[in-house]
Amino acid sequence: MLRLPERAPVMTEEEFRLLRDLIHAHCGIWFREDMRFLLERRLAPRLASHGLSTYLDYHRFVRFDPRGLGELDEATDLLTTNETYFYREPNQLRAFERDILPALAARRGGERRLRVLSAGCSTGEEPYTLAILLKASGLFDGWDLEVVGADISRRCLAVARAASYGEHAFRSAEGDAMRRWFHLRQGKWILDEAVRRLVRFTAANLLDDRGLASVGRVDVVFCRNVMIYFDLSARKQALRRLHEQLRPGGWLLLGHSESLINVSADFELVHLTDDLVYRRPLGAGEGA
Repeated sequence: MLRLPERAPVMTEEEFRLLRDLIHAHCGIWFREDMRFLLERRLAPRLASHGLSTYLDYHRFVRFDPRGLGELDEATDLLTTNETYFYREPNQLRAFERDILPALAARRGGERRLRVLSAGCSTGEEPYTLAILLKASGLFDGWDLEVVGADISRRCLAVARAASYGEHAFRSAEGDAMRRWFHLRQGKWILDEAVRRLVRFTAANLLDDRGLASVGRVDVVFCRNVMIYFDLSARKQALRRLHEQLRPGGWLLLGHSESLINVSADFELVHLTDDLVYRRPLGAGEGA
């Protein structure tokens, strides 16, 4: 186990701003001035792992060492928040089940192919929830279905691919009902293979032009409580990527506290039975 020095280095204001700006440019996460201690505490093990004595040395390492890009990914992994569980934000998921899925079944019935993206999927509870809802709906039997979970954290993606969860992942009433799709083995809930086959995971940075290249065009994007950590410029950049990813008429579902007011005019607001969601408008000459 890595041991931290008895007296961990203190991050100066200059070091904080240098590292904050570097991380922001890399992945869009923005740290306020009052969050210096968080960076100091979470990045201290990275200094120790490279034998560095100051955060300025660490900044130089990330900027100029050939290993710097990989190290920046490691730092981002430590700094991201990964709060998630099964069937999170039930009103929105009910709107997905009751309104969006029947609309997609009707619209995509000729091609019988459907793609859903969970952007910022963390440890996998959201994409697996979506896959269960697709399967349980009974609307897509025999279809070519895929849910793609994308996240910048490779550590989280490794957990997601294992599809093995503890009790905490089922802490909502709706999530608890999903246990029927799991098998209890040695104290862990293991997802049924029929659901796992519908989901694949990929490492992706929403600010990278190539980040979602392997995903292709999708019919629905869930990007919930990801951009709350971004500043305005990063939100606009990420939304342009998601707009490009969506097919015309495709749906965008954000977190319940998120809005596109003063951020993007590329999506239309749609009132559904249980929630408000966004949609990429159809262009001229495009069918419904």
